[in-house]
Amino acid sequence: MVRMLLLAGILLMMSSPAFAAAKPFPGKASTWNTFERFDFKVDDKDAIVVVPAKPAAGRPWLWRAEFFGAFPNADIELVKRGWHVVYLNVQEQYGSPAAMAAWEKFYEVLVKDHELHAKPGILGMSRGGMYAMAWGMAHPDKTLAIDLDNAVCNPKGLIGNPKVAGSPEWKNLLKAYGFKSDEDVLAYKNFPIDNLGPLATAKVPLLLVYGDSDKTLPHTQQSQVLWDRYTELKGPIERRVKVGGDHHPHSLPDPMPIVEFFERAMK
Repeated sequence: MVRMLLLAGILLMMSSPAFAAAKPFPGKASTWNTFERFDFKVDDKDAIVVVPAKPAAGRPWLWRAEFFGAFPNADIELVKRGWHVVYLNVQEQYGSPAAMAAWEKFYEVLVKDHELHAKPGILGMSRGGMYAMAWGMAHPDKTLAIDLDNAVCNPKGLIGNPKVAGSPEWKNLLKAYGFKSDEDVLAYKNFPIDNLGPLATAKVPLLLVYGDSDKTLPHTQQSQVLWDRYTELKGPIERRVKVGGDHHPHSLPDPMPIVEFFERAMK
């Protein structure tokens, strides 16, 4: 009788939400760099999830903010170590409120349906930095760590940049935020660079990877500004400066500093 009651108790525990198996990923199955990949839609947005052969403890994941598959050596190494890599296509939205609303729906699917960790690591490459920092600003409690790679950290610093002024990308940025002019950008008070306090208070680690000769996004107007402000707030931040490096190539020849940055945060 005691044995039957014990067995019933175990079965009841296994049927509870804490023991429920994560749902399998939907959509089209394929491979990406030998790993299993799934393409599906979340609220009509194209989503990608790359699945490790054996998920690491806690089911950690890297959220690629933009340019899925570009300079992916860190992504690949993390998948080898049991991390999922995910991407949601909201291109030309530049971390705007509309982009974050889509990210929030995707996050809920990944965490609630597929039981990924409550705090993703985020990789913001180039304009992807705007998405990465916008998420961190809005959700410091749902952010493990952020890697900013030759990233747009300070949108106001793009004004007057000859490589940006009048470009289709700049026009799309204005449109995404409902700005009519550069003056609207300067007047805007909700960019993450001006609201770093919650991230610093939550001790969210930041990693800056950038070339000190970036002609597209000069570090003195972008990464250096973020470094100075986050350091002043006593937020945890580190950097890997590529001496003589331009905007491309992104990442590092050896991705281990990036991989170890995320794994330290997970521990």
